[in-house]
Amino acid sequence: MLRANDFRRIALRMTDAIEGAHMGHPDFRVNGRIFATLHPDNKYGMVKLTPDAQQKFVRENPSSFTPENGAWGRQGCTRVQLTAVDEDTLGEAMTLAWQDAVKKRAAGRSKIERPASPRRPSRKR
Repeated sequence: MLRANDFRRIALRMTDAIEGAHMGHPDFRVNGRIFATLHPDNKYGMVKLTPDAQQKFVRENPSSFTPENGAWGRQGCTRVQLTAVDEDTLGEAMTLAWQDAVKKRAAGRSKIERPASPRRPSRKR
């Protein structure tokens, strides 16, 4: 049986993870991208998985994982019932969410085009 502080500890073990706040509740980010949040009631957390990973966790651990409501859930945001999940399973899900956030951030950086260096006007002699 896990508590909110256990969820927080697991999230902050991820390399470069920081805690912030989003819509009045804690979130966990890497390089500016959210990979997990705690619900305001501290009974549930959310890990941002791919839809395929979400299906796997929901299928294998239906008492611990459910898709979040609406579009967020269809995109992979997965609710975690803290009292039903064990630390190893949450750690696995959290690691996948963190890895995906790191990959998306790196992919976004590679697509950004850098502006050309300003050129100095040539001097006429």
